[in-house]
Amino acid sequence: MSVKPIPDGYGTVTPTITVHEAAKAIEFYKKAFDAQEIFRFPSPDGKTIMHAEIKIGNSIVMLNDEFPQMNCRSPQSIGGTGSSIFLYVNDADATFNKAISAGAKPLVPLMDAFWGDRFGSIQDPFGHVWSIATHKKDMTPEEIKTAQEAFKNTCQ
Repeated sequence: MSVKPIPDGYGTVTPTITVHEAAKAIEFYKKAFDAQEIFRFPSPDGKTIMHAEIKIGNSIVMLNDEFPQMNCRSPQSIGGTGSSIFLYVNDADATFNKAISAGAKPLVPLMDAFWGDRFGSIQDPFGHVWSIATHKKDMTPEEIKTAQEAFKNTCQ
């Protein structure tokens, strides 16, 4: 029997995030995004999470606590984040509002975006940015470009 190079349930790309207080982050993701905890491994001291995995929709997200001695820091420790997670859901409005109710901060209000998505973004209490979207309209690259130009003209 051969081992699969990509395990069942995992995509080719799997986000991994570092958070301050990973146990609290897992609880937030459960409330905000209906995440399911798959497992967690404590660090040798038993006080922090060395590795955990949650499932949001059909995707795995790995996470861990900060380990400054290994240069592993959260957005809160470094003063921001250089990345975000794009989350497609069935109902962007419901998920966005649920995340806000769970403690997230709105960054980009929900809107019908020119590229065909209902879209908004939030910052979770741990400093990570999540873009939340529901795809509403299939568009060609040319249609998106035309819609972008029209959008830019309304902003001037």
